[in-house]
Amino acid sequence: MTSVSLAALIAGVRTGGLVSFPTDTVPALATLPEQAGLIFAAKQRSQDKPLILMAASAEDLWPYVEGSEQDQQIWEQVVSQYWPGALTLVLPASKRVPKVMNPIDPTTIGIRVPKNAIAQKILSQTGPLATTSANFSGQPALLTMAEIDAQFPSVLTLESTALEMEGIGLPSTVAKWTGENWQILRQGAVSLGV
Repeated sequence: MTSVSLAALIAGVRTGGLVSFPTDTVPALATLPEQAGLIFAAKQRSQDKPLILMAASAEDLWPYVEGSEQDQQIWEQVVSQYWPGALTLVLPASKRVPKVMNPIDPTTIGIRVPKNAIAQKILSQTGPLATTSANFSGQPALLTMAEIDAQFPSVLTLESTALEMEGIGLPSTVAKWTGENWQILRQGAVSLGV
């Protein structure tokens, strides 16, 4: 068991470790963006399945994307309506995004701000993190810290059982900006009015 305090989990991720914490959807596996290879290895995840950059606020994520002024206005409008929440936006990536986040197509990056107090607290102290659901690739998402501990014994999880699954158990909706409109890549918890 690698259950630790919130402070130890934050310290662990800051030093490049792999951690798990609850979100508003399903629990996340997370690490620093430049350490994203740890997630691919732990999950046995295919390189063609990019990771999501999660942060405490939209302001923390804007430096990782780039688009025209008009594009950015559209993105900000959607974000103001749905964030924090279960919506991941796939946008053109800036040079700031490590290639290891999306090895096959480093020109895009998925970004999200979760509506969960624990996730917010962690992300506000670590900055944006590379994230994905806590499970082996292709398997159902794990919903409790105990399940995550069992499947990923080296991943740091939060010790308190009071922090059990607060999310809804549904993944986030993933919407990709095409340059003109939104393309829904995965329908999840949020219905995007496009």
